[in-house]
Amino acid sequence: MKFLDLTKVYIRSGSGGSGCISFRREKYIEYGGPDGGDGGTGGTVWAEAVDGLNTLIDFRYQQHFFAKNGQGGMGKQRTGKDGDDIVLRVPVGTEVLDEDQETVIADMTTLGQRVQLAKGGNGGWGNLHFKSATNQAPRRSNPGQDGVERTLWLRLKLIADVGLLGLPNAGKSTFLATTSNARPKVADYPFTTLHPNLGVVGVDNVEFVVADIPGLIAGASEGRGLGDLFLGHVERCAVLLHLIDGTSDTVAEDYQTIITELEAYGGDLAEKPRITVLNKIDALDEEERATALDELEKASGGPVMSMSSVAREGVTEVLRNMRTQIDDDRIRQRPVTEEEPWRP
Repeated sequence: MKFLDLTKVYIRSGSGGSGCISFRREKYIEYGGPDGGDGGTGGTVWAEAVDGLNTLIDFRYQQHFFAKNGQGGMGKQRTGKDGDDIVLRVPVGTEVLDEDQETVIADMTTLGQRVQLAKGGNGGWGNLHFKSATNQAPRRSNPGQDGVERTLWLRLKLIADVGLLGLPNAGKSTFLATTSNARPKVADYPFTTLHPNLGVVGVDNVEFVVADIPGLIAGASEGRGLGDLFLGHVERCAVLLHLIDGTSDTVAEDYQTIITELEAYGGDLAEKPRITVLNKIDALDEEERATALDELEKASGGPVMSMSSVAREGVTEVLRNMRTQIDDDRIRQRPVTEEEPWRP
């Protein structure tokens, strides 16, 4: 199944039905009076976050969603039928954007969340509504309100606890394949990952979700390589795992390349908790490891871990560090509730 994380949709809510002009005329009833019913309400367009979806591929084949119009009112005080609603079923983590792709209308981060995108038009009043003591035979009614037509963008941002960052061939997909049941493509050439992958990783009887995105290169913010379009998928992560290829001759430059692209991307991505790991240490001897770690610690200004996904060396320590960072982040984001004063 092709991965699709950005799509354009056209929606239109239903128009309300028109009110009816009618009079009751029956034998032996001298004063029938007006009996025109109201029009039905037009259908509304909703967006709902559902389970079982992890891509917007369904919207590649259908981009237009038009709700039904309300039925017009009828005689004998009969109200028209309401138009049927339309529900856009999207994966959890989908953002609904206005046509300018900047204004966020809704952020669907909770399973079952339901948001109204376009309200259906109200039905018009029939002539029964205009009856009064001074106007006992009104011959007027209201037309139904028009529906709302909008052009929207749907943008999916995967919800994961940990996001993997690094240059192409830094070992991100190998790490995900080693620690989870995910099976991303792994090869000895760059850009083997062309779309984000999710994997459930477990350590010490605790599970969390890891997101692997395509590698970044210098100038990704300007569109080089695959660009930085996929960085949106790690915006919701609690912690970022930055992998550096230990076999590279420019370890410090590789580290700084990713940091520069995070800062150029903007937002709070560069400020997120980050774990820096020197990967592929199984291909280095003790002296080369020490040199690379020292160089990387000077460049990052903080502690650096080391591991080898293939040899599974140091992987458990990295997973435990990730778990600790996730717990800390959730504690920081937990809303503070004020204690209510004691009452008898």
